[in-house]
Amino acid sequence: MSYEHSGRAVPTSRPRDTTHGVATPGVGPAAVAAIACTAQFMVVLDSSIVNVALPSMTAGLGLSTTAQQWVVNGYLIAFGGLLLLASRAGDLYGRRRVFQIGLVVFTAASLVGGLAQEGWMLLAARLVQGAGAAALAPSSLSLITASHTEPGARTRAMTWWGVAASGAGAAGIVLGGLLTASLSWRWVMLVNVPPGIGLLAASLFCLAPSAPGTHRTRMDVPGAVAITLAAAGIVYGVSTAPDHGWGSPLVLAPLGIGIALLAAFLAIERRAAHPLIPLGVFAHRNVAVGNVLTVCLGVVITTPLFFLSLYLQQVVGASALRTGLALLPMACVMSAGVLLSQRLLPRVGPRRMVVGGGLVAAAGLVWLSRLPVDPDHVGHVLLPTLVVAAGTSVMMMPAIVAATTGIDPRDAGVASGLLNVCRQLGAALGLAALVTVASTVTADGTAAGPAGVVDGYRVAFLLVAAISVATALLALLLTADDTAPERTRRSEETSADLG
Repeated sequence: MSYEHSGRAVPTSRPRDTTHGVATPGVGPAAVAAIACTAQFMVVLDSSIVNVALPSMTAGLGLSTTAQQWVVNGYLIAFGGLLLLASRAGDLYGRRRVFQIGLVVFTAASLVGGLAQEGWMLLAARLVQGAGAAALAPSSLSLITASHTEPGARTRAMTWWGVAASGAGAAGIVLGGLLTASLSWRWVMLVNVPPGIGLLAASLFCLAPSAPGTHRTRMDVPGAVAITLAAAGIVYGVSTAPDHGWGSPLVLAPLGIGIALLAAFLAIERRAAHPLIPLGVFAHRNVAVGNVLTVCLGVVITTPLFFLSLYLQQVVGASALRTGLALLPMACVMSAGVLLSQRLLPRVGPRRMVVGGGLVAAAGLVWLSRLPVDPDHVGHVLLPTLVVAAGTSVMMMPAIVAATTGIDPRDAGVASGLLNVCRQLGAALGLAALVTVASTVTADGTAAGPAGVVDGYRVAFLLVAAISVATALLALLLTADDTAPERTRRSEETSADLG
């Protein structure tokens, strides 16, 4: 801040606050961005690092085939179901407070999961981790947007955040394999503890206590509880069907409860004064279609990685480290494709990018469905996974553009949170359904041993390919492509949580 005096700018005694009250005095916006990027790296890393360690976790704790998927799904459900509630909590009670609470919860759950002696302890820890991640992700995003108000600085900070998220997906695969092979599966959980403690200390030193929001609106806790329990009930019912049969009360009861809670959630949102999801946003066709696209993307992106990790270790017999290295090119291409899609989007448009990406990904998934028990790595694994990654990577940004078209700027936070809910819950529900299908095919098939398992995986890959084709066809329902630079810029800001 300065005053004009005799035509010259004279600085005052107080230095200019470039972080707008987010950081403590003397701490620059770069430090705030570093804290936020590290937190986002941890959140995304934890969604990918466990995939390679799943067989070791299953062997070490005696997890069943049904239970091992909950190591992934427990995190996704808690993350997606509580994300909107955590976003609202940050607005009401302050960014730093919610960020630190999420960090403590996430770090403590990582410690408990790493020390788990029973399967239920690990699964419970993953649920709590997801709840902590739900608080971390939106709070760290708001730290960047609040501390970087100049467009150029914000763009650079958001770019680094996107790099952190994309890099975490690739790093998680390799790090998961390295830690599992050289130490133990426990370290894929314990690895979060040192950076979590370091981040907590840095936040205490660098982040200023943020004043709570001035508008004391009530949080939609009933809505958050209803949608989280609804997803958990449906996923649990679907995932237990191979063990008990679709007509079993143990399957029908959780499915019925989940569907009833989903209906209750819609009723709550219609009547709530401050709903988690204002249902009016779905009046825009592109918003509705874009969010359905995101649900499908959650399935197409998450499930191939899950099945490939199990295939390489349990069928082929690869070590955890070799599995991580085998899947690294897929993760790298996906990260590069996301960055490339931001440049292509203004030229090609969302509709054509989703259609093209969906068909390319489907071709790669059909290729993967030909996996044999004894594969040639290049022809059966490497090349098809690169095709899948190339297709799915260019679909993410267009889906975000579609889902934010026509949204009032005041609802931008709701749009971002809704995208993340669709992505996480779509991944969880899709994974549960496809694991159920694969298990049923294996159990009912004539082939025994690894051949029977591979038959189940093949059917799962074909179904994911069908979902990818359906995603491409669904994109045809989008209205005229909206590729205005300002729209693309706002979409980039809402994309960071998607990792």
